[in-house]
Amino acid sequence: MSMHQQMRKQLNSQKGFTLIEIAIVLVIIGLLLGGVLKGQELINTARVRSLNNSVDGITAAWFSFQDRYRAFPGDYLNARSTVNLPGAPAGGDGNGRVGDVAGADNPAERGLVWVHLEAAGYITGGYDGVAIAAGNEYVCTVTTCPDNGFGTGMSIFHGAEGQVAGAANAHELITGQGIPVDVLAELDRKIDDGAATTGLMQIGNGAAIWDAAASAACINVTAYQLQVPSDNCAAVFRNF
Repeated sequence: MSMHQQMRKQLNSQKGFTLIEIAIVLVIIGLLLGGVLKGQELINTARVRSLNNSVDGITAAWFSFQDRYRAFPGDYLNARSTVNLPGAPAGGDGNGRVGDVAGADNPAERGLVWVHLEAAGYITGGYDGVAIAAGNEYVCTVTTCPDNGFGTGMSIFHGAEGQVAGAANAHELITGQGIPVDVLAELDRKIDDGAATTGLMQIGNGAAIWDAAASAACINVTAYQLQVPSDNCAAVFRNF
């Protein structure tokens, strides 16, 4: 047999991938990608559920405290009474506005909110009661405020941090920064109107006292910015 014939025989004996083998590989790749995407979806769902549970728990504690003591935690004038919240630090001024005294800032009350709720038995956490200065509502430490699940504390104070211009001041729960925008968008769809600038849940107004650039990256006009998602967002709940 000539060398040329031997080479042709060798080439003919070599096989490529069959269509079935290629199809199997593509199916495996599809399953792997699907598993990754499903895993990401499950993680995001768990984050949404965790944040929702935190908000629900704080809401229940806030209103339960009011029902029992006829006052707001942090603002409670008789907090140090031997009958009312024994062992708790001195309360606020009792004017019905946490963190506000006749229009002036009262940072001490914002830190006492969680101490009073814990002393009343509604939450746990061993909070230190450190005053929260104006401008720090979005960056409260988790030793002073409840963890939002993303490493930043949640705070409550009397103000207007929502996106609606001219809204009257009210007690608001601020989630704290560091939350991915897709988590907030999904939570808003579940519990409110799904819009970033209206309803009881809104994107935090970073232009006022937080990080304007970070806040702006979380919103696209009136919608949550999901095309170029930010992982450093915050929300405001105005149902307090």
